[in-house]
Amino acid sequence: MIDITWWQLVLVATTLLIPIAISNQLKLMLNKDIMISVIRMSLQLILVGLYLEYLFRVNSFFVNAGWLLIMILVGSSSIIGKSQLPKAKLFLPVSLGLFVALLPMLALICTAVVRPLPFYSAQYVIPLAGMLLGNSLSGNIVALQNLFTSLEERKPEYEAAISLGASTSYATRPFIQAALQKSLAPILASMTTTGLVTLPGMMTGQILSGASPMLAIKYQLMIMIAIFVTMSVSITLSLKLTVLRTIHKGGKVTVRFKIP
Repeated sequence: MIDITWWQLVLVATTLLIPIAISNQLKLMLNKDIMISVIRMSLQLILVGLYLEYLFRVNSFFVNAGWLLIMILVGSSSIIGKSQLPKAKLFLPVSLGLFVALLPMLALICTAVVRPLPFYSAQYVIPLAGMLLGNSLSGNIVALQNLFTSLEERKPEYEAAISLGASTSYATRPFIQAALQKSLAPILASMTTTGLVTLPGMMTGQILSGASPMLAIKYQLMIMIAIFVTMSVSITLSLKLTVLRTIHKGGKVTVRFKIP
């Protein structure tokens, strides 16, 4: 694998002057956000890289499990924060959705497909979990935003169903369906163009590291299917558990989403 020096990374970083110039020219006021984002990303990646090297050396089941739990909890917090919803009510539903969706899929890949030794090897478990969770974050944000926006905008439709005796589950079903459709649309579009328009990161990384293209393709097919299944399960569970958590038996919605 071809190494990249820090000076070469600095050379690539100089291209950031282009979006900064665009921001100045069009008065986008994004310079501060660009710099903060790049600095945070760099520091976080360096620190995570150092910690992952530690995880790879230790390779303890309990340490790896603890890191997975932290990833799920941080991911849940990020989803709720970006959705502009109260964490007190939604943290548990979203965390459970991610937890139940991630662990069975991760266990299947590590015990029946990739089969590292040991099966909890940090070199495989942590990156795979990161890819599955990372793609689930955006889907959950879109789904939750859409659910509460729809409940706010189509409030008369929802209240009419409740007043006619419909259960909360039945009355919210159209909103859950719409939220699921919108949140899964990007990954479905990505899947239909993969290979023709885009070469995904996992496949590209393996090819750059020297793996054969067919081996990289098999890994990419595996991870894309796993991502889609994990997203589908986590979003569905998050939405259903959120409805149970935030809507009383009488149909009253206890969470308000501020429509931008």
